[in-house]
Amino acid sequence: MRIAVVGSTGQLGTDLMRVMQGHHEAIGLTHEDIEVTEYESCLVLKKYDPDVIINTAAFHKTDQCEEEPLRAFLVNAIGARNLASISRELDATIVYISTDYVFDGLKNAPYTEEDVPNPVNTYGISKLAGEFYTKQNPKHYIIRVASLFGVAGARGKGGNFVETMITKALNREIISVVDDMWMSPTCTKDAALIIRRILEEGLPYGVYHATNKGYCTWFQFAQEIFRLMGLAPEIRPIKTDQLQAKARRPKFSALESVKLPKYGIEVRNWRESLREYLLEKGHLVLNKKPDFGT
Repeated sequence: MRIAVVGSTGQLGTDLMRVMQGHHEAIGLTHEDIEVTEYESCLVLKKYDPDVIINTAAFHKTDQCEEEPLRAFLVNAIGARNLASISRELDATIVYISTDYVFDGLKNAPYTEEDVPNPVNTYGISKLAGEFYTKQNPKHYIIRVASLFGVAGARGKGGNFVETMITKALNREIISVVDDMWMSPTCTKDAALIIRRILEEGLPYGVYHATNKGYCTWFQFAQEIFRLMGLAPEIRPIKTDQLQAKARRPKFSALESVKLPKYGIEVRNWRESLREYLLEKGHLVLNKKPDFGT
């Protein structure tokens, strides 16, 4: 397959390129190559005539989305509309990367593909709008991910939670982390491999959740990072309300898939993926190299 990855140098985009190369013709498009908010810019895709377009472009600074709702909708919704329209003209499959933040967190159990979205902030609302626009192409996959960590780090966020925690610990800072917000830590490499399997096996079009197995609070996630690295910083649990954030956040936004197991696609536990991530980044030194071919 000829696969165009929009946002190819982002955290997920980087791993999508890595897992696709050697198996498919992967075409990477960065923000400099394509501006998803402008339809004319998206026409560059016609030059490559891809079989699949993967849209990882997103404005995902949750609090900033509250301050800049127009920008959030331009990137997350209108951008999705533009790429869905182009993909339909090309008779290509469109893949839209969505988020756990399309849910309100009131279920208090992992959300599946069968649950009805009800976002509580501008970011989630704009991403849900992007899902609806993506569905304008019948040949679509909406892939919801959550709490990503990957070797490339998040564009515009300055890395990821794992690297932030390690830096704070090495600087001997007192670390405060919320312990009442539950989520699914997800390695971008694993999410990318799931997406590749979905495409290669031609699974039915629709919505899929592509997160690592299991869930925890951000506080528990930090504890596991420090345990694996043998670090013992002073870490304090705090409540979400103490953050005084501009955007509301779902208290329980963990995801799980009821669809992938039906097609024989199993995912790793987040703890196993975190350990491999730390190895690849050089934070842990063992005689093991990550395998991007599986």
